[in-house]
Amino acid sequence: MMDDDIARTQGNREISPFDPDGMFDALEEKLRQSHSFDLGRIRAAYEVAKTAHAGQKRKDGSPYVSHCVAAADIAADMGLDEDSIVAALLHDVIEDTALEHEDIARQFGTEVADIVEGVTKLTRVQYTSKEDEQMENLRKMLMAMAKDIRVILIKIADRMHNMRTMAYQTPEKQRSKSLETMEIYAPIAHRLGMQRSKWELEDLSLQYLDPQGYQEIMDTLERRMPELEAFMDSMREKIRVRLEKEGVNASIFCRIKHVYSIYRKMYAQKLDINGIFDLCAFRVIVDTIPDCYNVLGIIHDMFKPVPGRFKDYISTPKPNMYQSVHTTVIGSEGIPFEVQIRTWEMHYTAEYGIAAHWKYKMGDSSSSLRSGDEDKFAWVRRLLETQQESDATDFVHDLKIDMFADEVFVFSPKGDVINLPAGATPVDFAYSIHSDIGNRMVGAKVNGRIVPYDHVLQNGDIVEIRTSKSAPGPSRDWLSFVKSGSARTKIKQWYKKERREENIVRGRSMLEDELRHMGVALDEALSADILHPVMKKLSFNEEDDLYAAIGYGGITVIRVANRLRDDVRASKPDHRSAIEKVNDAAERREQQAKRNAKAVHGILVEGLDNCLIKFSRCCTPVPGDDIIGFITRGQGVSIHRKDCQNYLRRDTSPESEGRWIKVGWADTINDVYVTTFTITAKDRNGLVMDIATVLNSVNAKVRNLSSRSVGYGQAITVVSVEVKNLSELRYIMNRISGVAGVTGVTRNGS
Repeated sequence: MMDDDIARTQGNREISPFDPDGMFDALEEKLRQSHSFDLGRIRAAYEVAKTAHAGQKRKDGSPYVSHCVAAADIAADMGLDEDSIVAALLHDVIEDTALEHEDIARQFGTEVADIVEGVTKLTRVQYTSKEDEQMENLRKMLMAMAKDIRVILIKIADRMHNMRTMAYQTPEKQRSKSLETMEIYAPIAHRLGMQRSKWELEDLSLQYLDPQGYQEIMDTLERRMPELEAFMDSMREKIRVRLEKEGVNASIFCRIKHVYSIYRKMYAQKLDINGIFDLCAFRVIVDTIPDCYNVLGIIHDMFKPVPGRFKDYISTPKPNMYQSVHTTVIGSEGIPFEVQIRTWEMHYTAEYGIAAHWKYKMGDSSSSLRSGDEDKFAWVRRLLETQQESDATDFVHDLKIDMFADEVFVFSPKGDVINLPAGATPVDFAYSIHSDIGNRMVGAKVNGRIVPYDHVLQNGDIVEIRTSKSAPGPSRDWLSFVKSGSARTKIKQWYKKERREENIVRGRSMLEDELRHMGVALDEALSADILHPVMKKLSFNEEDDLYAAIGYGGITVIRVANRLRDDVRASKPDHRSAIEKVNDAAERREQQAKRNAKAVHGILVEGLDNCLIKFSRCCTPVPGDDIIGFITRGQGVSIHRKDCQNYLRRDTSPESEGRWIKVGWADTINDVYVTTFTITAKDRNGLVMDIATVLNSVNAKVRNLSSRSVGYGQAITVVSVEVKNLSELRYIMNRISGVAGVTGVTRNGS
């Protein structure tokens, strides 16, 4: 994979982005060789885009229209239709130029104009919170998918070229766009079956999310490449000779696994790259499905299969239409490698996903799914239905699981195949069958044995749900371990409907507790003047509706409490006269000048001026903490929190006690402070990614993050962040506590 530092390769020509005409000529030649498109119409779209974007430049200084051509070139590689190529060339004109929907429709047709407008709408609106923005962007993408999948395919092409040229952006934008790509665009590409696009988006994102880890893998692969290539050539030749001898017509390909796949395996298994042996993957493509199973038998006869590493996605396709037989075997050199066996039709679907199936007829009104494709996109409808009942944070979290998590395939007692997110439980299975099955569930059997509700299902399990008409209904505890967003939503819906009075009481109690924790007076926050405007912003008509939503989990208590706190602060009247305000301000400036003359790193030390200050690593205090100082011989004053264990367990002898002195925070502090907290959680796949997602959503500046399993299904994650004060730290910790499976968030040293 090559970066777009100076030029991009199109076809067999290397063309500078400063030569968009040359880029378009190469695209035109590619289309001429592989499609019977109206090239005059496509050139007209290029000329319109070139004129509309005249004078606009990209970060590297190249003409902006070069990006439009590059996106169209990627769309062509996806195998998209003529309207898609035209729309890709025009995809930014509504957003960035004076052209409007009517202008495009007049020259290129309503269908193209609708696609361009659909792409534009995905990024136009701004929101007050990161969660609301993410949820709305994801919701718009799902709605666009349901209406015309080409909108998303062009958006993926647009994002892919932006990621290829991300080197010219600021480090902050590189990281934010890469995280968004990893969280949203790569999962959507995965769900659409577009493995080639998914892999490239993941690898490009990893370059900026963990440049050191990415480079380490690239350097190791480059160093080991001669050895790996020799191994692949040897194995490919052995397989070719044997299949030819058996009379099987097959094409054999081999590759090194993509970088992010290696990176995930290193992280999951806590290995360095030298500890990963199955870096090579082979692909055998045959003509028919019987040939797939014939080749599987031959491969297992040639090499020893690794137990538990065989997967049949032909008889049980993935929800994104992927089909292949996978097996991992050990070669004669003792090196394991994966073999994927599929037909040519399966291969095109695996590489290009829905784009390989999306055939449009010129002039037809074909923005809807072809007959038979509706079931492939049932997950889009389910996610849209889930969104209607979800808080923004829950929706984003559930969507990532439903789109990004690996699947597990299980069977009903009648033999029906049910696919669920990896890590799913019998409760997820019950709700996937029907809401009533989940609501009346009283037990479960897996493979004939009774299992607990949170039992993790494995591929091939036969699951039987026991129900009762007198069942008490779902437990709130189920929300802590269910994996699928639909199960979570249906449990909340039951509590919303069946336990309204209980929810109201519980929700009000939760809100009052959170407000007390924030130090907000209840009579002020819950007064009609404060509460009712907040309710209106959150789309609640009655107080009981708000409390009930908090009680059943329809909205997070932190979100409501934060808004109430902010409105209480904003409502505080200032009754002082103008003269009093001026005098008070002058007095504050005078006092502050005195304090700042003595403050070091925001710390005022009683009786000492400009002394050496250091912050203890044991408790990492921040502004807002109650603090105490300890005089360290030759090293100044060490600052501790008053709830620090080293202070609470201090030596109380007169000599030692005399070294503890009063300290305080200055009124004005411009520094940032590094502090550390520890997260305890149930060990699961994706835990660290979810924690990192929350940290990014609150714009936390992370200094260090490390995670480890501690046994008994538990994991410990330690995070060091830069914060300005205690309020900012508490906000971050509160948000982290909402991550699925997290059982505690505590500051170090307490």
